[in-house]
Amino acid sequence: MVTAAIRSLLFTPGNHPGKVAKVFTVGADVAILDLEDAVALSEKAATRAPVVEALKAPRECLGYVRVNATDTDFYSEDISAVVGPWLDGIVLPKVENADQLLSADADMRKLETANGVAPGTIDLIPILETAKGLAAVSEIAGCASRVRRLSFGAVDFAKDLGMRLSMDEWELTPARSAIVLASRVAGLDAPLDSVWVHYRDNDGLVASAERVRDMGFRGKMCIHPAQVAPVNDVFTPSDEDVAQAEKIVAAFEEAETQGSASIQVNGVFVDYPVVEQARRTLELMKLIKG
Repeated sequence: MVTAAIRSLLFTPGNHPGKVAKVFTVGADVAILDLEDAVALSEKAATRAPVVEALKAPRECLGYVRVNATDTDFYSEDISAVVGPWLDGIVLPKVENADQLLSADADMRKLETANGVAPGTIDLIPILETAKGLAAVSEIAGCASRVRRLSFGAVDFAKDLGMRLSMDEWELTPARSAIVLASRVAGLDAPLDSVWVHYRDNDGLVASAERVRDMGFRGKMCIHPAQVAPVNDVFTPSDEDVAQAEKIVAAFEEAETQGSASIQVNGVFVDYPVVEQARRTLELMKLIKG
């Protein structure tokens, strides 16, 4: 089971050998080899085998595959082809209800067993990208599946609702908040945010990543290698954040031994909620450092 910190996830078309070779080397936490939107209908079947071969080769990051949606003619053969000991995770698009997720989980479990992989080992990340998916977010998050984190697909979501996406993304706030809330209620890890499509606009990317980080997301999907480093930076606690967290935890633990549970550290009031947040920061850094 994947336990590493996931800050950046970089998509690449599975039918472009040069891009597939590069995607593992640019510093992303996860490389996603795409069989869905980035691959033409005529190419989908032929792309499965080279994707598996690429995943079998030595690589520098986790390797996931985005298969086609469960209601397509491609899904069954996609998942049958790619699930094996070479795979770290499946990205499942257009999830709209818990039954789809549970069915995919069961399919993966059978394939894991058939391929000598312990059942439940391979990660599964659903993308919520339609009105139906968002309406069922609590049901999806809370179903008894292997899923550890949700993800948001803003572009398809906007298309489904007829939204016009603005540069400051204000219209996505209710959807993002719902995903964060449902994830927390269900005890999942913090969710992953959608891609920033303006791949030459680095300032916009950073602003978007900072916006969702402050809302409770802990990673973001990318569509260009140049997006990976800025996204990693945003979702990595700064040296100052880590130093402050260490001071808070140390001071609070000392205060506790003296019977106090509310203190001040560098002008910040600290009680149990604040120290818990500091501990989460330190745990996140441990995961990032591997």
